[in-house]
Amino acid sequence: MSSSFFNQEIAIDLGTANTIIYQNGQIVLDEPSIVAIDNNTGKCIAIGQQAKLMHDRTNPGIKTIRPLKDGVIADFNAAEMMIRGFIKQVGSRHRSLFTPNLKIVVGIPSGSTEVEIRAVRDSTEHAGGRDVYLVYEPMAAALGIGLEVEAPKGNMVVDIGGGTTEIAVISLGGLVQQDSIRTAGDVFTADIQQYLRQQHNIKVGEITAEKIKIAVGAVLPQLEVEPEPFVVRGPNLMTAHPVEAVITYDEIAHCLDKSIAKIETSILHVLENTPPELYSDIVENGIFLSGGGALLRGLDKRLTDKVNIQFHVAEDPLHAVARGTCEALKNTDHYSFLIR
Repeated sequence: MSSSFFNQEIAIDLGTANTIIYQNGQIVLDEPSIVAIDNNTGKCIAIGQQAKLMHDRTNPGIKTIRPLKDGVIADFNAAEMMIRGFIKQVGSRHRSLFTPNLKIVVGIPSGSTEVEIRAVRDSTEHAGGRDVYLVYEPMAAALGIGLEVEAPKGNMVVDIGGGTTEIAVISLGGLVQQDSIRTAGDVFTADIQQYLRQQHNIKVGEITAEKIKIAVGAVLPQLEVEPEPFVVRGPNLMTAHPVEAVITYDEIAHCLDKSIAKIETSILHVLENTPPELYSDIVENGIFLSGGGALLRGLDKRLTDKVNIQFHVAEDPLHAVARGTCEALKNTDHYSFLIR
């Protein structure tokens, strides 16, 4: 039997919104980061997509938990159940009598505290990981985009995930300047919910707000290619009668404006503190956008106009961090930036 059979290697992008697992260079799991738990027994009933279907639709006997908040583990127990369940789903495709030695690389936010780093490591080890390596998300995103992170030149990445926006200048395999702010996908979703309450008197859940964000999410009031308006239905806040509203992309651009401005401020702050030699590299190469937030229509243009440096949306931005953790997994002995 080959040794690779015993030594399984997986890369995990443990996201606030979605968890993605790579194995042998391929995505083997891409599920929402959510767990459904039986309130009476405390047992896990469902994880991922199945649990998401129950989210906001449960009875008192079942509760759904998103174990990660702002990119870090908020509920240790639920996180462990979720990671264990996902690893088991991936492992069940290779049933064997032996438990393989799992080597795992996990992406974490660059602003993580020692305690938060410890929580991810412990959860992953309890879920079956033998050798656990951690990599900062902006570094993973840069690897996933295909940037030369170890070269003596500056690369800048803005990764807008579900819980955090990670902004980093990378050179010689290290983070030279970084900022991790908690204005990201979840905040955009909450902005949309609040906007619908205030402007249209409609109450919508997280899942509907997320659909609106995907369908008509934009950050510029004028786009060359306009998405079709989104029809949303829900209860009127005053009368509880069903109402519907037609939501256009320019409304969403208006409602996300303040949150996007916070990201702009943070990008400028990182650039201000970047050494001049690296700054000139960044002006030459541009700044790379990854994460789900990079898919907001017009974001690259808005940021380019604001910062005067060209912004590029990475190819398949949703999976950039996961691809990078997978890349790091191939060379755990080589990369000095991995946290052991």
